[in-house]
This record gives sequence, C-alpha cells and structure tokens, in this order.
Amino acid sequence: MRVPLSWLREYVDLPAGETGRDVAAKLVDAGLEVETVEQLGGGLKGPLVVGQVLTIEELEGFRKPIRFCTVDVGQANGTGEPQEIVCGARNFAVGDKVVVVLPGAVLPGDFAIAARKTYGRTSHGMICSGDELGMGDDGTHGIIVLPPEHEVGTDAIELLQLVDEVLDIDITPDRGYCMSMRGVAREAATAYGLPLRDPALLDVPRPNSYGYPVKVDDPAGCDRFTARTVTGLDPDARSPIWLTRRLQKAGMRPISLAVDITNYVMLELGQPLHAYDRSSVDGTIGVRRAEQGEKFTTLDGVKRTLDAEDLVITDNSGPIGLAGVMGGANTEIADSVTDPGTGQVTGTTDVVIEAAHFDSVSISRTARRLKLSSEASKRFERGVDPQAAAAAAQRTVDLLVLLAGGTAEAGVTEVVAPGAPRTIAMPADHPDRVAGMEYGRETVVRRLQEIGCDVYGQDELVVTVPSWRPDLAAPNDLAEEVIRLEGYGNLPSTLPQVPSGRGLTARQQLHRRVGRALAGAGYVEALSYPFIGEGVFDQLQLPAHDVARQVVKLVNPISDEEPALRTTLLPGLLGALRRNDSRGSHDLALFETGSVFRAAARPGVAVRLPVDRRPTDEEIATLNAALPAQPRYAAVVLAGAREQAGWWGKGRPADWADAVQAARALAVEAGAELVVRQGQYGPWHPGRCAELVVTLRGVEQVIGHAGELHPRVVKAMGLPARTSAMEIDLDRLAAAGGEALQAPRISSFPVATQDVALIVDASVPASSVEAALRKGAGELLESLRLFDVFTGEQVGEGKKSLAYALRFRAADRTLTAEESTGARDAAVALAGERTGAVLRGA
Repeated sequence: MRVPLSWLREYVDLPAGETGRDVAAKLVDAGLEVETVEQLGGGLKGPLVVGQVLTIEELEGFRKPIRFCTVDVGQANGTGEPQEIVCGARNFAVGDKVVVVLPGAVLPGDFAIAARKTYGRTSHGMICSGDELGMGDDGTHGIIVLPPEHEVGTDAIELLQLVDEVLDIDITPDRGYCMSMRGVAREAATAYGLPLRDPALLDVPRPNSYGYPVKVDDPAGCDRFTARTVTGLDPDARSPIWLTRRLQKAGMRPISLAVDITNYVMLELGQPLHAYDRSSVDGTIGVRRAEQGEKFTTLDGVKRTLDAEDLVITDNSGPIGLAGVMGGANTEIADSVTDPGTGQVTGTTDVVIEAAHFDSVSISRTARRLKLSSEASKRFERGVDPQAAAAAAQRTVDLLVLLAGGTAEAGVTEVVAPGAPRTIAMPADHPDRVAGMEYGRETVVRRLQEIGCDVYGQDELVVTVPSWRPDLAAPNDLAEEVIRLEGYGNLPSTLPQVPSGRGLTARQQLHRRVGRALAGAGYVEALSYPFIGEGVFDQLQLPAHDVARQVVKLVNPISDEEPALRTTLLPGLLGALRRNDSRGSHDLALFETGSVFRAAARPGVAVRLPVDRRPTDEEIATLNAALPAQPRYAAVVLAGAREQAGWWGKGRPADWADAVQAARALAVEAGAELVVRQGQYGPWHPGRCAELVVTLRGVEQVIGHAGELHPRVVKAMGLPARTSAMEIDLDRLAAAGGEALQAPRISSFPVATQDVALIVDASVPASSVEAALRKGAGELLESLRLFDVFTGEQVGEGKKSLAYALRFRAADRTLTAEESTGARDAAVALAGERTGAVLRGA
C-alpha cells in the first residue's frame, strides 16, 4: 500500500515538521511494516510552468517526426515572448495547455535544462511528459495535456503536486483494513494520539424500495450488496489533476473518470467498487455461484472457465462480473468517442455502482485458481469493512455528481444478511499475563477503545470488535493489540531459567562432531531440500525392488516434479555439486547430514490433536506412530582436485579412497569399528565400491557405501567425470559405537613394529586379508595399516602384493623380539589359511 503523506494529512493533523521518515518510524512502532519512504520530486527545481502551444512547424528530413513549437509561457521566461522549443511528441496540438520546463531548471535524476541546438534549431526548454517529471504512467506515454482552465505561467510543480513523500507499506494478511488511507490514517492517529477525521462518516440515505433491483441467492458468499445509480454523466468529463495525481502516487494508472473515481474511493475507504454501464445491464442484478464450466469474459478480454465455487454477479443475460475479482467485458464503462464530422462526444452516461461485501475465502480461492489477482481481490482476501459499503457507494455518487455533472437517482438498494457484532470475553489482566508486565485495566480499556472496540465490564471484559477488524477473534488477538500500541520495545527482556544438568543429547553431540570432522577434512556443508522426484532413482540405477524407492508422498507438494520425501541424501548433494561445477567451481568436496524418510509397510493414520488442551501422552504416541521412520544420514560427494598443485607438490585428484576415508573419520567420531570391504550397489562403480559394515548385537549390518560413481550415473546426472560419493546411516553407526567414547590409552612401554608383504590373488579384497591378520595377531596387536599395493611381473600375473605395518604393544611389559615375531607369524599363518596369502620372497 502506497500512502502519499500529503493525502494522509487530510485525515490526521500531523505535526507540521514531521517528515515521511518520522511518520514511518511511528507506524513501525505501531506494528506496520514500512518498506521504503520515497521522495517524489527530489532535486526538482523550476521554472516549470503551464504553457499554451501557439504554433507547430513540422521539420522534414529526419528519421523521426520532429516539431518546432512556439509556446506562450507568460512572464515565466522574463520577457513575455513565446518560447521556442523542439519536441518529438505527437499527442498535442495548437491551443493545448502543456507543461514547459525552462532553461535553468533541474528535472528528477539531476537532469539540468539549458538552451541547446538540435535538429537545426535552438530549443529553449522542453515540453514535458509524465515520465520526465517522475509522475508515473498516465496511459498516454506522451506529453501532458492539461485542462484548458489552467492559466498560462502557473507554477506546474504545485499544480501537479510533484513534491511529496510516499510511504510504501507491506500489509500483512491480518491488517486488511490498512489497505486504505482510512486504515493507515487510523493507525497514524493512534500512534500520534491525535483525532481522526474518518472519511467514511457521510450522510447516507436510507435504503428504499425504488432502487435498482438486486437479488442475492448466496447470502453466505455475499452478506451485503449496495447499489446506487447515477445518470446524465458527461462522457467527455476528465479526471481532475488532483485525482489522477493521487492515483499515480498510490501506484495506479488513471483510466477514465468513472473508473478513476471507483479506484480512488477504494484507496480512500478500502471498499472495492465496480461501475456498470447501465445501458448494458439487462434487468435485475443477481449474486449466485457459477455453474460448473460456465464461460465468462473478464475486463482484460480473457474468456475464462468458471468453477461451481466461484461467486458471480449476473443479470438476465448471464454473468456480468466475477465477484470481488474483476468485472465483465460486456458491461464495461465505454470510452468517450468524438464524431469527427459533428464533434459530438458519445460514451457511458448512466452507471450503476456496486459496493458489496464478499466472503474472503471464496474470493481468495477464485483469484488463485484463475491466477487473477486484482486490487479488489487483495482487499477482500484480507478482510473488508462490511459497514463501509454504503459510505463508499455514497462517496462514489458524490464524486460522479461533482466531477461528471451527473444526477444521483433517489433509489437506494441495500441487501443485508442478518448478523450481529462479534464480541470477545477476556479477563482484564489477560494482556498483563501475555506480556509479562502490568498494564492495568484502564490502559487495556483505553487501547482497545482506540482501535474502535466497545468495552464493558470490570474484571471480566466484554469487547465488541469493530467491523473493520475481522482478524480480532480471540483474547490473545486483543492482548496483541494492547501490547503493540504500548510498544514492543517496552516489553521486559527476561532470560529463561534453564534447569541445570541439561545439554545436548548423545545423538546431537555426535551430529556436531561429525560436522566438525568433515569440515576439518576440507568438506563444505550444503543443505538441500528434503523433496525428490521418483525419476532420480532411475538416474541412480537403483533396482526396482530397492527399499529406497518406497517413498512417502506429500498430499500438497511445493512442486509437482518433487512430490516425495527423500530416502537418500545423494540427489540433493549431487545437484549442488552439479550447479557449482556448471558455474566454474570444479574442485568440490561437499557434505550434508540430515534425515531421510522411510515409508512404513502399512502407513499409519494421524489423529487430529486437540487445540484447547495439552494432548495426552497416548495421543502424542499415536501421532508419532503414524509418522514415517526418519533415520539420520551423512553423505559426502567429491569431484576435481582433492589436493591443489603448486610449489609444494603436484596435487592429486579426488578418488574413491577419499570417500572411504570420510566414512572412517565418521566411525572414529562415533567410536565404532567400521569394516570396509568390496561391495556393489546402485549408483557406485562395481569395481570401485566399498561396503561399510558394523556389527550390531552380534550381527554384521551394511550401513552405507562409498566409492566412485558409475559412469552411467555420472552421465545421466550431468556430473563431472570420476565423481565419488559416500553415504552412511549415522544412527546405526552410533549404535555400533556404544554410548560413550573411550579415551585412548597411552602406554609407557615401547611399540614393536613388524612389516609384512603378502602375495594374494588379485580378486581377494584387501579387507579380507586385513581381517585375517587382525584375528591371527591376537591381543598384542595395537594397530594395522595397509601402506602399499603392488602389481607387476615380480609378483606374477593375476597376483598382487599387499604390504602391512603391524604395531604390537603390551599393556604391562616390554615385548621381546620373539613375542612380536610370533604374533606376526600367527597373523600371516591365519591370512594364508583364509585367503591363500603367502609371504613375498618366501
């Protein structure tokens, strides 16, 4: 809502020195969101005057039409002589009154005006358009042609109200009454403690039986309909400057006098109106629900198919308006047309004014379904004052009579559905308890009365809500009004008392350690949306029976292309990697930890929890049982260089081993023993995929995979070549590690190191050899590390050499050479027995 400060002052006597920023600060304190304060005419400097075109000479020989004009500007140029001006516009003629800027003036944008030679003539100033003066769109996109009554030499800056301040206010859905000058003025009056001159306080004639006939078939959709008729309008009447300027400052384009007046009254009072050409309305005006599939052409010329929930305005011929959204093309106010032969002007002379109150939910659904948001629908969606309809119709009639020379017919139609004012019972100290500070009954009553409420009672208040505040429906709403008017800044700042002994759970602590460990290893956290499309499973080459394909689908997804909740973190991470790579960042290492969602074999049915009390433990348990399982996962993706090249070395690319190492790092943080062995699953390359295995309750479980992605997956998803990834179930990893991490034991005895190189078949996984060595070495083995893999003629075709470093240490003594050698030989013997390994060189 754009609020010109000059217009606001008509309803509230703001202090003379108050600037737009001062008023904005007051309104912000009152709870409104003022986005900007626009300075209109900033830097504008005259002389800018009214001139009359005396002569026009068409200049030839140029690629576009150019005119050399002489303009009478009175004594504004200091000589009284006609001003010579070159102009390219075509929408004015000899005798027209125009706006002229003279040399020495400065237009908005720091555009200085001086005499200059152009198109072979010297132009002493400019004939101005609305855009050049920062006035906004007037629909002509040409020179401003003023009404003939304005005198030559008049100051155009004041005439056109070019200097002003406009507050741009973002109206929240619960403040629909502020989508009008009346509503904002009420807030300003309250903020300054000043009286309000309510523009809706008009003398409105009582309804009578000889008004225009109206029939409302759906009182739930339209609980109030006011109709007034004005005849004898001058079709050639134009909107006065003050009216068009206020519309432009408020962000609306002037169209025609009748339409401009309805828009003006809507901005002033907040009540949307519509004017019908009476000659085009066939019989009684009605309000009903549309028939399913009924066709209707709106003012914008689009033929629309209606739904049975849509509310329409009708006459005997069918729909003539989409209630609360947009009028129909068949009853549109006709533009004035001048007969070139006789000079006679024809157009709409008789109008029927509609001022109605429609159901906000119905209007909102229609506007959204048809994707047809209008100024009227925006107001009805947020709530319009039903009591303002009669005043808005009267205001429209008064302006049509005043500005268009019309005659108001005596008939007044008002169809009103029975209703009663809304009342709310509230303890007088309820705002005190909500705010945590004492206001007292007198303050509560005074603040509620300031917003238009009638308040009765002592300890228990009975509050009658004003008609323009449909958002006030409960005691907490009233408490919020008291608190905001007293000032949010006055609320005490009290830190809550946290009971001792509380902190992060073990699960939360693990998630933090995991994040720190991956960040410390050079990964960057990337958070993705938890929504996926099922087509991504085909890109990841998951088998048809894979459990990851059993998704939980949303009833109302944000995007129809991603209607399901994720069962894996990889699609989101790989999408982030692809976007970054396409934007020139090729060396990437990303990670994410988050929940995935597993569909139950038999989906549960969620119960509707009560809102008037705390749900019972049983109700909460029933609700939790209906939710899908949500285990926590961690995943990493890598591409490009893992170590940059430079003077320190050649660098190296990221590969499958980095993904495996990330999994090992997480296992260390969880205190779990992770077994890495060759595997094959979905998106990973069959020969470069590792299974991540832990032992839970004596049973080995695969909790993730790591390695290089399959080339077909890389191609399908548009990823960089040799992209690697790892994904692991953090919850099961944590369960394998136990509840508490054990600090490493530091021994005072020396370590004994034994290296062995074993030759095995190339098909034997290194993890199998490692497991056998670990088992055979026994309790004396402290650590085991693979430090070299070799293939070549020296070890034979189809063979490979695996070199391990074994560290032996006893907790209570220094090991002898015989003990460490014996443990090594036992390890080698078991490896030979289980995997066929033999010592290299033996």
